[in-house]
Amino acid sequence: MRILVLGFSGYLGAHVAERLRALPDARVLGAGRSPDADHGVDLARVRPEELAKTLAAVAPDAVVNCAGATAGDAVTLAEVNTRGPAVLCAALREAAPGARLVHLGSAAEYGPGEAGTLVTESAATCPVGPYGATKLAGTAVVTSSGLDSVVLRVANPVGPGAPPTGLPGRLAAQLRRTGRSFDSALRLGDLSAHRDFVDVRDVARAVELAVTAPEPLPPVLNIGSGRAVPVRELVHGLAEKAGFRGRVEEDAVRGHSPRSGQVSWQCSAIGAAEEALGWRPRRTLDEALAELWESDGSP
Repeated sequence: MRILVLGFSGYLGAHVAERLRALPDARVLGAGRSPDADHGVDLARVRPEELAKTLAAVAPDAVVNCAGATAGDAVTLAEVNTRGPAVLCAALREAAPGARLVHLGSAAEYGPGEAGTLVTESAATCPVGPYGATKLAGTAVVTSSGLDSVVLRVANPVGPGAPPTGLPGRLAAQLRRTGRSFDSALRLGDLSAHRDFVDVRDVARAVELAVTAPEPLPPVLNIGSGRAVPVRELVHGLAEKAGFRGRVEEDAVRGHSPRSGQVSWQCSAIGAAEEALGWRPRRTLDEALAELWESDGSP
């Protein structure tokens, strides 16, 4: 089985590629902007006909799109999160229409949730800000492409190798700098928002199951823990793993996250993924935080 992983060197992509390489009789090729890529591909810039040539040469049985931008201005986000999937779908229709496409979406596509309510795949989408909006547009491109495809709407991934662009990785880096002194303090914004955190290795396992599923899959599947926890719980949990003995100071104004202010609750229903893939998360948040701290920034 030939599998092409776009964005293979990123946080999610690295775990996905590692998981897929363990499959028997699988040949996994990486595509992206990394100098280590088997095929150099920049989804924000490549033309459909150029990507079609790459796909024709690879002749993949499956393509996994882990490429995406989580930060940047609206133009950058749109180029990667919306244009990228559109170009990929166009190239696949031309060069490898029989390949399965597994595209990583985001729970941010749903927008604000109602406290105590799990969000199903059929829920209305009302993203807050350019990131969620551009990811939602990318999902629309994939689900309307006519390809054998599935979008995995991933909740908040956490675990080994978490990058500093997200709270878990940023907090781990801050704890490494701060040390264990009783006099030290972590100064953070409002931590009252509830989020659905899922171990990145459970995400990779979901991708594996989606790639190898013998039957067509639903257009969208949620991949999360099915449990919402206060962000404060993640912060204190990681601080405990680090042996931090100082203070955690919350400032609801200074450093307040605009997205957290508008999305106070987010939690995904994961029953559809269990039915379609036989998937449920295996690792707890506590286990994910332990591995994050012990990984020292490595996947």
